[in-house]
Order: sequence, then C-alpha cells, then structure tokens
Amino acid sequence: MNNQNHPDEKKIVVSQKQNLTKSSGNSRLTRKLLDRANKLQQKKPDLGLIIPSLKKFDFETVKVNTKGEIIKRIQASSQYFTEDLGNGVTLDMVSIPGGEFIMGTDDAEIERLCQKFNRNLFKREAPQHKVTIKPFFMAKYLITQAQWEVIASRNDLKVKDDLNPNPAHFKGENNPVERVSWHDAVEFCARLSRLTTKEYKLPSEAQWEYGCRAGTETSFYCGETITSELANHKRNYTYADEPQGIIYRKKTTSVGEFPPNGFGLYDMHGNLWEWCEDDWHNNYENAPSDGKLWIDKNSKPKVLRGGSWLYYPYDCRSAYRSINNPSFGLNSYGLRVVCG
Repeated sequence: MNNQNHPDEKKIVVSQKQNLTKSSGNSRLTRKLLDRANKLQQKKPDLGLIIPSLKKFDFETVKVNTKGEIIKRIQASSQYFTEDLGNGVTLDMVSIPGGEFIMGTDDAEIERLCQKFNRNLFKREAPQHKVTIKPFFMAKYLITQAQWEVIASRNDLKVKDDLNPNPAHFKGENNPVERVSWHDAVEFCARLSRLTTKEYKLPSEAQWEYGCRAGTETSFYCGETITSELANHKRNYTYADEPQGIIYRKKTTSVGEFPPNGFGLYDMHGNLWEWCEDDWHNNYENAPSDGKLWIDKNSKPKVLRGGSWLYYPYDCRSAYRSINNPSFGLNSYGLRVVCG
C-alpha cells in the first residue's frame, strides 16, 4: 500500500522509537523521530503493529463477451495475511489498494435496464458519483460455516448478542454461513475484533462495490454478463446474449469454486447476498465521497449486495443494491468482513 501508514513503515518507526528511547541523546533529530513514532502509534486501529507480514497468492481471472464466452484469461496476484481463529480454522484477508472509482450506474444504462427487465429498482443506483477509497483488507471469501462456528461458539468473546453456532440451512464447513441477520453479522465482527485485537466490521457499501469492481466499469467484474459457470445464481433468466445457464444449483456452493475478480476476491457475484454496515438510502443523493459508512441517527433497514444462488443475474451486478430489515436472516444472506 502506497500511503503514509504502510504497515512496514510503522514497524520501522516503532523499532526506531524503541532504540531512541534507550539512547541518552536529546538531539533535534531524535525528538522529531520520537514525535513521529508517537503519532503513528496513536492512530487506531494500529494495523502496522498487529498485522503480520503479507504473503502473496496467484490466481486467474477471466473476461467474457456478451455471449458469456471467455475471451481472455488474466494471471494476477495479490497480497494477504491470515488470521488464526483457533481449532485449525483460519481467515484470509486480502490487501485492497486505495484509489478512486465511479460508484453507481449512469442514467442511460439505468433506463435501458428498467425497460429491458421491467423493473424500476435500478434507479436506486443513481446518481453516479466519484468515491475515494483508502487501502483496507477484505476477506478473500464469504465467511464459512467453520469460521462462523469457531467464533460463535466462543461465549467468552460475546459483546452484545448470543449467536447460533450452526444457523445454516445448506450444511458444509466450507460453504458460506447463511441465515444470519445484520445484527448477527455485527456481533460476529465484534467478537472477531476482540479475539484478534484488530478492528473488524462489515464493509461500507462503497468499500463493497469498490472491492467487487476491482478496477472494472462493466456490469460484472468478468465483463458485460455472467453465466452459471462463473457464479452461483438463478439460471432461469439471462442478462445479455448468453444462453440460459445449464446448471441451477438451488443451494449455496463451497467458497472459491468460481474465478475471482482482479483483486483475488471470490463469490462477489452470487452465492449469498452480503450485508453491508450502512443504513439504507433510496439513492445516492448526498452520499459520502470518501467511502466511509453512511449512517443515520434513526434505525433503518440495511444494505445487501452481490446477489445469491436464489436470485437472477441482474441482481448480481456490481452496482445492484438490495435492502432488508436488519433482524432478518434468510438462507440467501451471508457476510464478508473488512479490516482497516
């Protein structure tokens, strides 16, 4: 990450501080370095002190045409760190670089979608606006049932609410956990934060779309359409010129079965809707431009993103927005966490 708060820089500064405090020198340079070290250590969360060295992983992402045919395969790599959750269960967090992107959908495309699919819900994606995102870490996969169980079973980590360790309808340790409400997801993040001493939370809606797009401006991170070979969604309908999907699974699939996006994130389209931290707003009027949470004082419904195994291809688009009561936990709802 190319910013002043790079973890490696913090470690160097902390090391410098430790050496300087042992020294009896009182030079102007010494005082400046100590002041700089103190300022860095006061920032919260102090990710530079608690995140281990990043590791690299390689992956392949694909691009398709409007017929759903793969026209390009791209070899890429990203960095990540791994949390040890206990009982042999781990959590991989991918480094997402900061940057700017255009969030939402332009008016002409919204009108086209409304006419084609006879739905006005696409108007929620306006107005398009530029958003600046700071670097952060995002879970490589949806939270799995194994990860959920190991945290939900830890009553010593409880912050506010009880959690059902095994809420999922479609069982499988490596399947994403579902039937979790927004409140459940927030409690999971709070317990994870307490366990790791890092600040974990649900993504802001802007962080989610930025992470999903991974630098793309197309309807999906793989191109202008999606197929049942590239994501787990309801195949009965098509989005562009592709043939109807061969497979309708009618359930969740194990995480990591489909090609990732350009950041190395899996299942950002389909499988399960993902809760975001933000309150629901009917459109992007007066939306923040810095990627931070958009929270009102009064309790509101919450945002869901990404589509699911039960929903149509257009619901899985990078820009599509959905809404529900934060107390509802359906078998098409899951979560992905962020840090930093």
